[in-house]
Amino acid sequence: MKNYKLDNLDKFILETLLNDARVSYATMATQQKVSTATVHVRVEKMRKLGLITGTRLTVDTKKLGYDVCCFIGITLTTAGDYPIAIEKLTHVEAITEAHYTTGHYNIFAKLMTRSIENLQDILINRIQVIKEVQATDTWISLQQPIARQVKP
Repeated sequence: MKNYKLDNLDKFILETLLNDARVSYATMATQQKVSTATVHVRVEKMRKLGLITGTRLTVDTKKLGYDVCCFIGITLTTAGDYPIAIEKLTHVEAITEAHYTTGHYNIFAKLMTRSIENLQDILINRIQVIKEVQATDTWISLQQPIARQVKP
């Protein structure tokens, strides 16, 4: 992938699919005045290169009953505890993202829970009981005014 340079058509295809992964190849081809086969070939090439790794459905988490979004900074007992801690954290379904980070926290995680009570239960009974977790700090998100993908 290092040597592959995106041209304007590739960038258009990626931006279009990032905005709506259901857009047809024919629609993109018409907009760019190229054949549908050209768009198909470009998409397949980007898949083979690992640039496109899948498609994604987004849902309104509030409508599913997840009213609390929060972030947890996790400090491990030792840096060597990372693989074991991550393995254990993968079983906490409320965690939607986890990042191995520099700075004060070893792991920074995003959680979606149904309520503050649910968050408290997960913290006390699922995360803080992990032997490798030394401490946690929690931030509750009040709103998410920006949510976007990286532009190609």
